[in-house]
Amino acid sequence: MDPNTAGWALVVALFLPLVGAGLLSLMPAAMDQQIRRAAVVITTVAFALVAVITASFDYGRSGELQFTTDVSWITAIDARFSLGMDGISLPLFFLTYLLPVLCAIYTTKHLPSPGKPKAFLGLMMVLQTGMAGTFVAFDLVLFFIFFELTLVPMFFMIGMWGGPRRDYASVKFFLYTLFGSVFMLVAFLAIYFQAGASTWSIMELSEMAPFGSSTFQTWAFLGVFLGFAIKVPVWPFHTWLPDAHTEAPTVGSVLLAGVLLKMGTYGFIRIGLPILPEGALRFAPLIGVLAVIGIVYGSLCCLAQTDVKRLIAFSSVGHMGFVMLGIAAMNEAGIQAALFGNIAHGIITGMLFFLAGSLHERYHSREISVIGGGMLTKIPKYGVMFAYVAIASLGLPGLAGFWGEFTAMWAAISPGLGLADSYQGLYLTLVIFAAIGTVLTAGYFLWLLQRVNLGKPPERWANEPLDDVQAIEWVSWTPLLILILALGVYPRLLFGVQNDAVANLVSFLG
Repeated sequence: MDPNTAGWALVVALFLPLVGAGLLSLMPAAMDQQIRRAAVVITTVAFALVAVITASFDYGRSGELQFTTDVSWITAIDARFSLGMDGISLPLFFLTYLLPVLCAIYTTKHLPSPGKPKAFLGLMMVLQTGMAGTFVAFDLVLFFIFFELTLVPMFFMIGMWGGPRRDYASVKFFLYTLFGSVFMLVAFLAIYFQAGASTWSIMELSEMAPFGSSTFQTWAFLGVFLGFAIKVPVWPFHTWLPDAHTEAPTVGSVLLAGVLLKMGTYGFIRIGLPILPEGALRFAPLIGVLAVIGIVYGSLCCLAQTDVKRLIAFSSVGHMGFVMLGIAAMNEAGIQAALFGNIAHGIITGMLFFLAGSLHERYHSREISVIGGGMLTKIPKYGVMFAYVAIASLGLPGLAGFWGEFTAMWAAISPGLGLADSYQGLYLTLVIFAAIGTVLTAGYFLWLLQRVNLGKPPERWANEPLDDVQAIEWVSWTPLLILILALGVYPRLLFGVQNDAVANLVSFLG
């Protein structure tokens, strides 16, 4: 497949899940198992096509757009249907197709109450199209539409299949992210008119930048910042995330942590930095401060949690703080760290939410005090797996979680674009507190493992039969377990793909 002429492959891969959702809607609701199997087939076919695209990608030209499609779309506003993929988009696009396959396989045995697989799996596929489109859209209008498309399916997945406080969590998620999107849309309109009202193309606007006065760059970046910061989420815009994660069904939490949060950081990197470079550089110290507050705050909140899933949710606030610290460094190493941390967090935390969901099914509770310890004795394979993923999440060298965090801290105090020199004291202070955050992260994960894995099972579970890791769980989880190790041992799998594209992007910063 020639990446120069096979733009159709990207279009087919992008809309195949949406077509699949339509096909599922035509199946009778009584065909429960057939619907679940059909979802596995559809997501597998889509992933297979993305695997072919990944294999056909010209890695020697990873800094250039490949598999492009660029046709007139909405002539009244000059919007174009512009798709493409470079070394920044490819890993995120790949992850967006891997996780739904694993989720579809998982739901063949584990579907949240009240069932209704047709609606649940259909919404998952619509969500997949919205997430995937965000990573390959290169027109601001098209990007915004894909970005907003994800709101509705996730709202219903939480609101219909979530926990006891699902109504509150789903509405809070929807309103928070919609609020940020309003400011982002206003910023996009301002960019379009300031640039001459001639193009919405992300690449053309990046090449034209910087444009407008210093005041314009500041206000426009503020609008973009609010839209993307809420999606990440950056402290103090994070409060919707723990509620959404805690109440969401397992598959919803996996996709929310694995892909949805990455849309915010990707937006910063793809749009905020190259199109509004002066605003980005002006906001960089503030982004760094908020990122480190999130790292420390998220870790302290984790130490106070009694619910395993809520603890994992708060850990995302801290981990995404490291991603934002990499962006705040405003240099090539920092952007590389942010993109690596994105993928590592998606794989590791997505896996942790899989484990938390299965934990609830076994113990009928996520409360640490109810579980009471002894998992290594009662369900040893699950206990070992839980320890492995938790240790990866705390950033142990040799596993995927290490490289994003270490490189982000290193980049923040490395010379680049004058920030490390101009704000030397500030950035050094940020790195010190970020390092304290890594210690706190190790503390709450090790304390969690001590309370649920070690010791003897409490009396209520001593004679209760509990299933260890089931066959369908092995199938769903093994790819993520392998990736956690592979990216930790050989980080060039990501760094090498992203390198040229990141270098091109940083050049727009001057």
